[in-house]
Amino acid sequence: MLDMGELSDRVEISDLLTRYTCAIDRGDWDRLDDVFTPDARIDYTATGGIAGPYPEVKEWLAKVLPMFARTQHYVTQTDVRLDGDTADVAAYFLNPMVFEPAEGDAQLWEFGGYYHHRLVRTPAGWRSRELVEELVWKRGVPG
Repeated sequence: MLDMGELSDRVEISDLLTRYTCAIDRGDWDRLDDVFTPDARIDYTATGGIAGPYPEVKEWLAKVLPMFARTQHYVTQTDVRLDGDTADVAAYFLNPMVFEPAEGDAQLWEFGGYYHHRLVRTPAGWRSRELVEELVWKRGVPG
């Protein structure tokens, strides 16, 4: 049975995952500061992105993701493993994105996989210290 502290942690972690997807889909890059620690490491190489320190990846996201007319992340099942002030989270994701080339029809690119977060409790609440994307499948993506 979960105690109130663990229930509260799980709700806060769920909110963190929602903040992440909303920030990405809305292009609200500064909102990612409420998701990641300043020293976080992020690895998007599984889906063709970069890996590096949070500030570098944040800048890359702001340059690259606007090429998509629309994005919509879905985060579903989450496996949360709490250990005091740290937590490991594996969350299923589905990410459809619409790419509209200068010429030709719009293309739907889809990715499915897992987000692996290493979280830490901070004075401001739960934050991700590490995010690694694991690709399970993709559809409509060139190459």
